[in-house]
Amino acid sequence: MFLNILRYGFTFLLVLAAEQSISKMKIYQIDSNHTYPSFEADHMGGLSFWRGKINSTSGEIRLDKKASLGSVEVTMDMATIDFGHDKMNDHAKNEDMFDVKKFPTATFRGRLVDFIDQTPTRVEGQLTLHGVTKPLTLEIVKFKCMFHPFKMREACGADARGVIMRDEFGIDYAKMMGFDMRVELRISVEAILSGNAE
Repeated sequence: MFLNILRYGFTFLLVLAAEQSISKMKIYQIDSNHTYPSFEADHMGGLSFWRGKINSTSGEIRLDKKASLGSVEVTMDMATIDFGHDKMNDHAKNEDMFDVKKFPTATFRGRLVDFIDQTPTRVEGQLTLHGVTKPLTLEIVKFKCMFHPFKMREACGADARGVIMRDEFGIDYAKMMGFDMRVELRISVEAILSGNAE
């Protein structure tokens, strides 16, 4: 009798330990008020740089720290592109650049990889811009999850960076004038916990 109790007790502890070790994928909704993809592009072949950002975004982050798994999806409203210069904003939206009427959004989808101490250090994914999809890897410079004192829920934030050649996406405006096609990208994101994946 006593041995049976011990056996059942030991089995219960093993099951409990196994359940506790099973990680769950959490879903975080992107907070558009604190998420601003930005970029830096050449002007006149090195004469200066134009810097801008996208003012409206949506998407989600999925994260399982214990299993070192996760994904990111960010959709950018290209009509909200903002250089801090109204004429440049209007020009960027027209047909010879981003053509936002035909291609209203850009999307980055990727996997969180190379975790160190349950923290991802890179995102391997694809960027769809101007109707063209290309591979893009982002380096995660900062990543932090914490209890948000205003949202009263867990929040995760990150700052990631990468490089694209804009002519590879069909955006080759002023290439013949010597403009460098290299564009530095940064995605600074905050996301709020919304639940667990099924």
